[in-house]
Amino acid sequence: MRNLVYDNADNKLALVEENGIFELLRALREQDDELRKNVTGILWNLSSSDRLKDRLARDTLEQLADLVLSPLSGAGGPPLIQQNASEAEIFYNATGFLRNLSSASQATRQKMRECHGLVDALVTYINHALDVGKCEDKSVENAVCVLRNLSYRLYDEMPPSALQRLEGRGRQDMGVPPGEAVGCFTPQSRRLRELPLTADALTFAEVSKDPKGLEWLWSPQIVGLYNRLLQRCELNRHTTEAAAGALQNITAGDRRWAGVLSRLALEQERILNPLLDRVRTADHHQLRSLTGLIRNLSRNARNKDEMSTKLVSHLIEKLPGSVGEKSPPADVLINIIAVLNNLVVASPVAARDLLYFDGLRKLVFIKKKRDSPDSEKSSRAASSLLANLWQYNKLHRDFRAKGYRKEDFLGP
Repeated sequence: MRNLVYDNADNKLALVEENGIFELLRALREQDDELRKNVTGILWNLSSSDRLKDRLARDTLEQLADLVLSPLSGAGGPPLIQQNASEAEIFYNATGFLRNLSSASQATRQKMRECHGLVDALVTYINHALDVGKCEDKSVENAVCVLRNLSYRLYDEMPPSALQRLEGRGRQDMGVPPGEAVGCFTPQSRRLRELPLTADALTFAEVSKDPKGLEWLWSPQIVGLYNRLLQRCELNRHTTEAAAGALQNITAGDRRWAGVLSRLALEQERILNPLLDRVRTADHHQLRSLTGLIRNLSRNARNKDEMSTKLVSHLIEKLPGSVGEKSPPADVLINIIAVLNNLVVASPVAARDLLYFDGLRKLVFIKKKRDSPDSEKSSRAASSLLANLWQYNKLHRDFRAKGYRKEDFLGP
């Protein structure tokens, strides 16, 4: 049966139409590991069909959580000592199934978030793997990928009551206009950075206590989990990419809690150094997640001078400066320029380091290179950053000494 449905859309549909899901779940209750390996393998194969994902989520999640995820992760009872080989394969199949489902529709993401025991099992398993030095494990990869996907659009899709609790005293309560413009030197103005932390601290203490279920997805504790993965996972790039992607998701946007978690990552978890170690990679998939996360952190950082000192030189290394140089994909390039822009508008240190580490030459090159739709976007981003750099009047003499003119910063 497992081979019949592998890579065969018609057979998958036929199995489901013939009440196959019910029979598979009934078989999953048997205390026969070989049978359970095959059942979870069949479910994993079925879940690769986009047509079936929503139905599979509707019909299987609760029983899969009860029969496989909770007991084999140690979340549903006594702490897990060690899975045997068969249990490890059953759990791997089940998490592969969830990984496929989690990339489906918003409705399926919601079902998975709300499924009793599902998120708890994944978090428990990852924590255990970290504790025993098995973070390269393929089931860890699947579990982290599921958490990343369930974190996608999290603040838009979470229960309104939970969002209200996280938002606490919002920007309007603090006298910040809802659509405050982001131009030269305006993001994270001194007034905004120096607001008292009381509201953040109160909500933080409340949310940190004993997260359950989908609360894990936005819990301060999950930031530490992802950071440990970034530090300890050396070989499995899919796991580190997913950990960075999950952090990118929960620090994205203008929600207050995204800012709280960003500052937690920077100030308590000290995540910047692990991220800089990872940014050296040439893997474009990892770079997308990593630079997207750093972009979010740079918006919310309180100490942009310190961040600039650590970041600017590393990011400039990634920028192309001539036609022959390798360039990262456009979205990575735009992320890097956006990080530099976030820092420059708030930190003279960033402006100084851009000049010192030859960033101007590269930015002018990117600005003038407009030979494709992607390079047009990169050019616009570079133009914005150069315009903000020109606001530093004290650096004009240094700019000219390097051979740059006003037109390089403000011209087309």
